[in-house]
Amino acid sequence: MTAFNLPKLPFAYDALNPYMSAETFEFHHDKHHNAYVENSNKIIKDLDHMGDTLEEVIINALKQGETSLFNNTAQHWNHSFFWNCLKPNSNGNALPSALKTKIDIDLGGYDKFKAKFIESCVTQFGSGWGWLTIDNKTSKLEITKTSNAGVPFTEGKTPLLTCDVWEHAYYIDYRNDRPKYVETFIDKMVNWEFVESMLEK
Repeated sequence: MTAFNLPKLPFAYDALNPYMSAETFEFHHDKHHNAYVENSNKIIKDLDHMGDTLEEVIINALKQGETSLFNNTAQHWNHSFFWNCLKPNSNGNALPSALKTKIDIDLGGYDKFKAKFIESCVTQFGSGWGWLTIDNKTSKLEITKTSNAGVPFTEGKTPLLTCDVWEHAYYIDYRNDRPKYVETFIDKMVNWEFVESMLEK
């Protein structure tokens, strides 16, 4: 893999107003995410071939102890995934049928899922990510969290949904009220069709 590129947002900067502002995306996407991309490109050019895909680079960087490369490429992956988890005019708790059924079976229904997902995000100490994943061995849904740049696929779990709980993700709009941010994320911003598409894969 020779170079990483900053993906475009899949919506306009102001598309999620009033729940997430254009100013947040201008800083979060254009500054923070772009910095991870630029740092990844600087670091990898001085290393031997680390993989043909972003995922391979992340896994190999972790295995080989290339901490800076792992942190920057994993954050590039996490943010790229996060943008796809967001949707203007989200349909709230009206989940697609296959996803709803899976949540009912594995997590005891939407309300229990929502409560546990919010709790997981809110109780992540410091910076990190809240996740809905599917365990590759059991094929069951799990709610997990990772600190800093952690990504579930390095632990045998396939990400379906993530919420960024680094402060730069919400501080402009919510200040230090992480619980309100996460609840608003679940109620007003999730692209459930994307989540189901990841489940189908």
